Amino acid sequence: MTHVVCKPCYDCKYTDCVVVCPVECFWQDEKMLYIDPVDCIDCEACVPECPVEAIFAEANVPGQWSNFTQMNAEKAGELKGADQGHITAKADAQEGPECKKAS
Repeated sequence: MTHVVCKPCYDCKYTDCVVVCPVECFWQDEKMLYIDPVDCIDCEACVPECPVEAIFAEANVPGQWSNFTQMNAEKAGELKGADQGHITAKADAQEGPECKKAS
């Protein structure tokens, strides 16, 4: 099992979660973060760190965001294969126009 970054992260990228990841399984593009399911050890350390509540255990991904499970695997794999977008340290938050902050 793995964890999945879902829609609340889209255009609303906070990186608090990457700092606590013991296996450095986060990847990013210009719009959001992704968890590599190959490297994720399902420790749940990232879940409480996400201020927009975008990270879910794979078995608990809300139905409307079920496509994010495959998206995380594909995007993390692409970024990893291209050796770009690996993120292991906190960066400035990105709050684009589609950002819907948790209240």
